Amino acid sequence: MDPFFFEIFKSLPRYGPGDNKYTERAFAKVRLPSKAKILDVGCGSGMQSIHLAKIADAFITAVDKYQPYLDELENNAGKKGVGNRITTSLQDMFKLNFQPSSFDLIWSEGAIYIIGFEKGLTEWKRFLKPNGFIAVSEVCWLKDNPPQEVYEFWRQEYPAISTIDSLVQTAINAGYSLIDHFTLPQSAWWDDYYLPLQNRIDILRPQHQNDFSKQSVLDMIQHEIDIFRNYSEYYSYEFIILQKSG
Repeated sequence: MDPFFFEIFKSLPRYGPGDNKYTERAFAKVRLPSKAKILDVGCGSGMQSIHLAKIADAFITAVDKYQPYLDELENNAGKKGVGNRITTSLQDMFKLNFQPSSFDLIWSEGAIYIIGFEKGLTEWKRFLKPNGFIAVSEVCWLKDNPPQEVYEFWRQEYPAISTIDSLVQTAINAGYSLIDHFTLPQSAWWDDYYLPLQNRIDILRPQHQNDFSKQSVLDMIQHEIDIFRNYSEYYSYEFIILQKSG
């Protein structure tokens, strides 16, 4: 990863849309045994990992492919008093190294797009115990016929973006039962993600005013924020809670 990306995102509450209350809402839909095993894939700095540790009688394995994110997670987990129940693991989500049927719940907020929604559900299923759960959030269209500017943005950024109905059907086809799903509101994009990120951009702009490549990166992230500001009614993240069929 370009170190400048870490400089931009370091110390942000989240590295993608989300909110602890929606983590709680999704978690409330699963029924886990005492001392459950949870796998958090693409954990980033782990706000959701830490919150899960607070609200669940569980041990959490938090996976990311970038060690500085895991270091930040470990530091924050220690400060929050849950470091003893979170284990970090430096792994690529494309090549997870766990034994089959290891986890009661797989969690992934705003990260499954990296491997692809269908591929992630299909490949990660083997790590779930029989009748285990998986909860993920995935970007999707909320309305048909989006304006050309936002359509072109997502065609470039994530061509696989689909509709809520399509996500649900893909999950069912992958061998899961639908437990629940809900759409993240705009506040879940702004409060802990885009507003702090905008502040980072505003701080870094003058510090790197003569560095064209860094200004280009900041421009790219600013464009993403502006697209959401102008077209947030057309897309969001859908939180989808599923149970492995057998």
